[in-house]
Amino acid sequence: MDRAILLERWIAEQLPGEAFVLAPASADASFRRYFRVSRSSQTLIVMDAPPPQEDCRPFVAVARLMADAGVHVPRVLAQDLDRGFLLLSDLGTTSYLEALSSENADALFRDAIDTLLRWQLASRPDTLPPYDEPLLRRELDLFPVWYLHRHLGIELDSVQRNDLEAIFGLLVRNALAQPRVFVHRDYMPRNLMLSDPNPGVLDFQDAVFGPISYDVVSLFRDAFLSWDEARVLDWAIRYWEKARAVHLPVPEDFADFYREFEWMGLQRHLKVLGIFARIRYRDGKKGYLEDTPRFLGYVRACCMRYEALAPLLDLLDRLEGRAATVGYSF
Repeated sequence: MDRAILLERWIAEQLPGEAFVLAPASADASFRRYFRVSRSSQTLIVMDAPPPQEDCRPFVAVARLMADAGVHVPRVLAQDLDRGFLLLSDLGTTSYLEALSSENADALFRDAIDTLLRWQLASRPDTLPPYDEPLLRRELDLFPVWYLHRHLGIELDSVQRNDLEAIFGLLVRNALAQPRVFVHRDYMPRNLMLSDPNPGVLDFQDAVFGPISYDVVSLFRDAFLSWDEARVLDWAIRYWEKARAVHLPVPEDFADFYREFEWMGLQRHLKVLGIFARIRYRDGKKGYLEDTPRFLGYVRACCMRYEALAPLLDLLDRLEGRAATVGYSF
């Protein structure tokens, strides 16, 4: 039977005797689809996560963890895990990505930081999958496989591969050396909703136990929205000060934290470049690769500030036919 028909029948079973209208609610980079269920009394959200490509169980488990931590997430009202259907409470229609402006960013990010701290304070080991070396390296490998080779048509020579591998080693060691907390893994404006309490948090099913700087750099070095360096620095300081105040294990020296923040961000930027290319060429979805210049800008800016990252900047210069870039801040 057609999956759309199965979904509508399942919703009707959860809302017996009620008329409802189903409409797309949001786009997603995965195989998951979200629909808004409108009925006379309220709206709900239904997730369609077709097996075997998707599994609803992590979403349900992490939703419970986040709710217990005091994070505003959708409530799971009904579930059919075998067929991949979830009926959820609706956190609204306006994301941070749509709402953020230069004028309201400080207030909205203050709420986002406070929510992130609650999530991190709830951390405990052996609860979520580890953000370990194999996972970090699988993510980094997306950059040469999908972005360099598949998108740009570049085959690295042995020297270039060695240079890239050396950078990957630095980034992995930086990540693994950090204190570990609960990590949303995509804590960015697109996944935060204007709501009461604010923000509502979505798209958390891939949460892991990993580096403390990961979610905060995801928030401020976004895939679809950029801020000037002075504001990012200010927000990072605000997070660091609050984290220290509640005894989260951030470094005592902000300079040490900011270096970890930037290098963790570099790992994420390289991963996302690969993911965006994979979404285009494997999954046939447009609208992601267009944002790769933003990530290349993040990568270049980070490499400019740290001499240890010079080989990656040199590699990008050679691949893009640029004159060699010089000058490092640290």
